[in-house]
Amino acid sequence: MKAGGTSLGAVFGLALVLFVWPPSAAGQLADLQMHFDRESNAVRKAKLLQKLGEAQFEAVRQAEKTGDNSTVGLTLEKYRDNVRAVLDALKKQHPNSEKQPNGYRQLEIQARKGIREIAESLLVAPEPFKPPLEIVREDLAAMDDELLKLLFPNRPLNKKAASPPPPEKQP
Repeated sequence: MKAGGTSLGAVFGLALVLFVWPPSAAGQLADLQMHFDRESNAVRKAKLLQKLGEAQFEAVRQAEKTGDNSTVGLTLEKYRDNVRAVLDALKKQHPNSEKQPNGYRQLEIQARKGIREIAESLLVAPEPFKPPLEIVREDLAAMDDELLKLLFPNRPLNKKAASPPPPEKQP
């Protein structure tokens, strides 16, 4: 049966996607968070964070579209807490990050992605909502620095200079 050149099945399918998709997306986020919280293996937890983080970023984008800035802040704070949970679990279960870098690498990528997402959110956030977002960004940046030091402990930036460089002579 056609209704003005469009099949009823297509109209019904579109209506189903438009009206059923958002609740299932919210349900998917809750399911991913529950699965993430229950995971005890740190490397698998880091891999789960990729899916969970993407779902959280999508929730942030949707909240920004509707102007729900408190949800944006709460979701990004939860993301930061998830990154911290994975970092703590990795340091506990795999303290030698040079020999077992797998989870650390995934987490470092996610931390960078989170920093970019927060930077985008800061651009559109009203002034009263910016300070909490800046704190979350600073926390993620500190965790990212810690991850880089754990992954690359022998890089020159990690070593402190034994003595200050000699002052340059002025002509």
